[in-house]
Amino acid sequence: MPEQRIKVLVVDDSALIRHLLTEILSSDPGIEVVGVASDPFIAREKIKRLSPDVITLDVEMPRMDGLQFLRNIMRLRPMPVVMVSSLTQAGAAVTLEALELGAVDFVAKPEVDVAEGIKAYADDLIEKVKAASVANVSRLASEVEHKKVASKKANKTALNFGTTDKILAIGASTGGTEAIREVLQGLPADTPGTVIVQHIPGMFSSAFAKRMDGCSEMAVCEAEDGMRVLHGHVYIAPGGKHLRLRRDGARYYCVVDETEPVNRHRPSADVLFESVAREMGKNAMCVLLTGMGKDGAAGMLAMREAGALTLAQDEASSVVWGMPGAAYQLGAVQELLPLRKIAPRLSELYQASKASKELAVVKGQ
Repeated sequence: MPEQRIKVLVVDDSALIRHLLTEILSSDPGIEVVGVASDPFIAREKIKRLSPDVITLDVEMPRMDGLQFLRNIMRLRPMPVVMVSSLTQAGAAVTLEALELGAVDFVAKPEVDVAEGIKAYADDLIEKVKAASVANVSRLASEVEHKKVASKKANKTALNFGTTDKILAIGASTGGTEAIREVLQGLPADTPGTVIVQHIPGMFSSAFAKRMDGCSEMAVCEAEDGMRVLHGHVYIAPGGKHLRLRRDGARYYCVVDETEPVNRHRPSADVLFESVAREMGKNAMCVLLTGMGKDGAAGMLAMREAGALTLAQDEASSVVWGMPGAAYQLGAVQELLPLRKIAPRLSELYQASKASKELAVVKGQ
């Protein structure tokens, strides 16, 4: 019996975009575009009639904007949604809000030469629609109501920590922007220097870093080449560039470059993790969060073999259990945890290692 195709509803006010998305998605034998809609009201009726597995949704829509329609979907009939967003700073902010509201993922569309630009993202679009079709949407929907809780923001002017004694490395992809938010919200200001790879386009990573800075007790920024890694600070890889760690004596620095993609990704979690394994060894902690594919699995194994502590998000709490699942299958994961337990466990492990180090110093006196 042939495999059932993924039913997709394309929602966009542009006839050109509707045509292009339909053409691209229909080119894959595993996908069937069952309908198109030019606004949310038409889309609502087609959802009832066609029962699509996935919706592609434009952010800017007539009569009702895409964000409001997304809110309605996640409240009344949770289902996988892939946002189609403008590749602009304003588009980035709105897209991150859409992910916060429960969208599984997004595809960026250029402002200039849209037809050719969309075609360039064809493989990406198909891959993301397929991933969305198996995403844990109930997980996303259940979390939407809890994301407006005010974070315990510290006075960041007091964050003048010096050299970090440990490194926390985090990797994520699909569903990762909100998973990273939950982890960072749960970590105290007194957390080792943290380096993060989230698969995200260049225009979006700066907005993402600013958004994370607004909900974390630590100081969060987009990493720059040569930037020193400090205790209590978080460095997010720029979209389209790799992030590595470099050691110089007792100090650690960010290395940001545009070398070849790894696992088809730049930034790549494997690239970051392997550099942390090499430069930090056992003085590191590693976390792999939700995401499709296997990026980060080999790098996490290298970190575990170097003596680092390795944690991964469990399947039940992941939007897509690709990356953490691949690491688990590889034997790279020491502890598999629900998302809500990762930050407390990291804090516990760090405090235990700090106490152990202090005890060793006392005994050596």
